[in-house]
Amino acid sequence: MSKKIATREAYGKTLAEIGQKNNNIVVLDADLSKSTKTADFQKVCADRFINMGIAEGNMMSVAAGISTCGKIPFVSTFAMFAAGRAFEQIRNSICYPRLNVKVCATHAGLTVGEDGASHQAIEDLALMRSIPGMTVICPSDAVETDAAIKAIAEFNGPCYVRLGRAAVNIINDNADYKFQIGKGVTLKDGKDVTLVATGIMVDVVLEAREILEAEGISTRVINIHTLKPIDNELLVKAAKETGAIVSAEEHNIIGGLGSAISEVISEEVPVPVIKVGVKDTFGESGKPDELLKAYGLTAEEVVKAAKKALSLKK
Repeated sequence: MSKKIATREAYGKTLAEIGQKNNNIVVLDADLSKSTKTADFQKVCADRFINMGIAEGNMMSVAAGISTCGKIPFVSTFAMFAAGRAFEQIRNSICYPRLNVKVCATHAGLTVGEDGASHQAIEDLALMRSIPGMTVICPSDAVETDAAIKAIAEFNGPCYVRLGRAAVNIINDNADYKFQIGKGVTLKDGKDVTLVATGIMVDVVLEAREILEAEGISTRVINIHTLKPIDNELLVKAAKETGAIVSAEEHNIIGGLGSAISEVISEEVPVPVIKVGVKDTFGESGKPDELLKAYGLTAEEVVKAAKKALSLKK
């Protein structure tokens, strides 16, 4: 296994790389560039980097204006401040006129760790997914982050990319990985149950699959890096072929990946969908690994959910 790399780290490196090739890319940050890693871009493209200060709503509105001049603004701050504090500006100034702004929010989820509940955005995917026209992406590792950032730079329209603070394992092969907005990735095939995950939980469900397979349960694993537009075709196929689904996300089970899957499956091919995630509660201060365990975001919990889903199959 390669060394662990935070998705925010990969974001900074990729942004600096593509910024030197594309002069239309402009980066705005709300006085957190060392944490969001947009400082990497500032080092090589200082003339196209703007520190907007602690004024997230204004930053989104400025980015909207800049985008109307043919530029591609990448806007960064913590997920709590981007999706939460600046929601109105993202909705009305960016998505309503469908402007080409990329909101890349770091420090999402419980793995913000010691910063505690006030900074642990576990509602951001739900908020962003609810806005018409917003593309919502949550990469699983550094390789996928690199590919996603390059893809949204070429994509015309508003995007929200969810990034993390904590270092995570590399699970994708850099040489072979192909990223396509709106398309999920089948990582492992199986016929009894499907585990569908996003972000850091992709690594967790791969661990859960090993446990299930050792017990004779054939398990399919799907990585949904794009929550909106979600890959309906892939999910329906999995539901038809395995008859049971488990969703896993570092997010509230309300409004995120599990809800998105349920919206598709309930209309197309109703099968049991069991959700693993934060169970409608706020986080607390602690070390990332301890928090994931405390809130049931572990391989063991995924295994339990898979067995429950199997028991509900017709």
